[in-house]
Amino acid sequence: MIEFFRHLLEEFALPLKNPVLVFSLILLIILLSPILLRRLNIPGIIGLIISGVIIGPYGLNILEKNSAIDLFSTIGLLYIMFIAGLELDLNEFKANRNKSLLFGLLTFIIPLAIGFPVCHYLLHYDFNASFLTASMFATHTLVAYPIVSKLGVSKNQAVAVTVGGTILTDTAVLIILAVILGNKQGNLGQEFWIKLGISLTIFSAIMFLIIPRIAKWFFRKLESEKHSHYIFVLAVVFFGAFLAEVAGVEAIIGAFVAGLALNKLIPHSSALMNRIEFIGNSLFIPFFLISVGMLVNVRVLLSGPTALIVAGALTVVALSGKWLAALFTQLVFRYSGAQRQLIFGLSGAHAAATLAVILVGYKEKILDENILNGTIILILITCIVASFATERAAKKIIVQTDDDVSDLMRVNGFDNEHILLPIANIDRIEKLLEFTIFIKDKKSVNPISILSVVSNNDEAEVNILKTRNKLEEFVRQASASETKVNVITTIDHNPASGIARISREIMADIILLGWPRKVGLIDRLIGEKMDNILNSTDKCTFICHIEKPLVLHKRIVIAAPPLAEHENGFEQWLQKMSKLAQELSIPIQLFCNQHTERMVHKAAKRLKLSTPFSVSLFDAWDDFLVLSREIKNDDLLVLISARKGAASYMKALDGLPVKIEKYFSSISRIVIYPQQFTQSNKIEGFEDITVEPLSKSIETIQKISKGIGSIFKKE
Repeated sequence: MIEFFRHLLEEFALPLKNPVLVFSLILLIILLSPILLRRLNIPGIIGLIISGVIIGPYGLNILEKNSAIDLFSTIGLLYIMFIAGLELDLNEFKANRNKSLLFGLLTFIIPLAIGFPVCHYLLHYDFNASFLTASMFATHTLVAYPIVSKLGVSKNQAVAVTVGGTILTDTAVLIILAVILGNKQGNLGQEFWIKLGISLTIFSAIMFLIIPRIAKWFFRKLESEKHSHYIFVLAVVFFGAFLAEVAGVEAIIGAFVAGLALNKLIPHSSALMNRIEFIGNSLFIPFFLISVGMLVNVRVLLSGPTALIVAGALTVVALSGKWLAALFTQLVFRYSGAQRQLIFGLSGAHAAATLAVILVGYKEKILDENILNGTIILILITCIVASFATERAAKKIIVQTDDDVSDLMRVNGFDNEHILLPIANIDRIEKLLEFTIFIKDKKSVNPISILSVVSNNDEAEVNILKTRNKLEEFVRQASASETKVNVITTIDHNPASGIARISREIMADIILLGWPRKVGLIDRLIGEKMDNILNSTDKCTFICHIEKPLVLHKRIVIAAPPLAEHENGFEQWLQKMSKLAQELSIPIQLFCNQHTERMVHKAAKRLKLSTPFSVSLFDAWDDFLVLSREIKNDDLLVLISARKGAASYMKALDGLPVKIEKYFSSISRIVIYPQQFTQSNKIEGFEDITVEPLSKSIETIQKISKGIGSIFKKE
């Protein structure tokens, strides 16, 4: 018994050595600290950092820094930078790259300009020490980025500008570090600059040219191996971080670049993105935040006035420099006060790059212990201030955005969106479901409804059970991206009437159908089944054939007929295609006439769509195949069609699905029939001049003549 207690005491001797016990304690902290501090309205990030201070070697000495904690901490830091690159809206970033450049310049120069005189003249450090410490003020770590990501404002322009500026300023500071070290060692010659330039060029070529091609091949060949996708992504992140170190810059740059390289291949609503964020935010990033706290030595403040003066001066300069940079950015670009606060919050935290600069400077004896300890205190204070500022600003932006979006949704009727996905062939549901998840409005409480219509015969009940069991797999697939799916199986004499009936019962806004499998059935589908569905419902209807994984497309090409802007569903399909383009980070090429172009730009401005639109004038609807010169194999072709009697309907639209099937069979294609006005809301002037009765009469005469001709042929 005594031996047992002795063994128990050895296991719990401080600092803890047992890796299982250490891991259990850290998981307990990750679980409890955010929950406890949330009651005090304190961001969970701060709780993790303070927990690190308490259990660290300078606190209660429960844990000591070891290789395992360092490894998880490094993974967490790389994860933050990777997710920042992955979630960056590339369309928004390209549109605002000049803003990012200016912010990067401001957030680099202002802290440097304030910091150098303070270190050189007030704290009396030499040139190398003053310049290196001042450059440390220019760096910032996106410690508060998980707050932005969690609250769903990562697509805001202020975030795109800040993240873009982060990578620019951190890269510049880390290059300055290499230059100062080279200067101290006397190696700052022509050879140094040539070596640095060549290594960075090779690194960029590998990450932006080779890695995306390998990733595309991997995702195409192993499309069904979902777990392998996550392992591949992790391998790319750490390989990119390693290459960055080899190139002469910090690993965080490589992780961020890896995020940019894979950005277009991992849509934000995908199951893979959900897995990446879930594991990072649950495990690796909290590990990093705890390890930052473990570096803080509060006792340093009690060691004498010099330490207090240095720590105070460094903290004031760091925060004021970043606040001024955010203020000037707000004034130049006319941002709101909440956006300025968000920029300050994201750029105000000093951790990773700051620590890298100071530790290297301390090891090389450029900086003394006071600067090192003062920087550790600076890291704690700036992380706390940045977390509070970011959370408050993000919540303000959410309130402002929700007010704007809710007004738009009430006007357009998108506040309770419901998508119906009828399935005829279960083998082809995966890509259609992925497409549906991408275009679904995330604010809608309604699930995606997958419908299977079973023939009304003696085996109907057995077939319903079989179909339900098969569809359950796709419910799990959707749940991986946190999307609700509802399975509906119904009995009807034919699929078309079942689809129309269920769409009315659940009040669906969009019906999404798969393209017919056999080419020979296209006429029958469009002529019979689709006619039945289109005539019995006014819902927006998509007919989709997704030839390859959606992430491999490079452009959405939309052909819209004249008067398409007069359809009730005009803004609906425009918004859906814009959302898809944003998910895939690809542009939209629109072919339409001049009036439709003007209305598209007006609608895009009113709906606040950030997707870039390129418009080419097109009127040759009788010779639609001239578009083949403009369409490439990696395009997603979208035809905006119309029901008979609609404002934009014309006879040429009837034959286009057949032509698209025949001449564009190797590319992904979608035909959209926009939602119509109800009978009472039709545009005056169009209902009296419809050619529907005449066209039906001509079709009837043609069928009779073909039948008579076939009789004479038999005889």
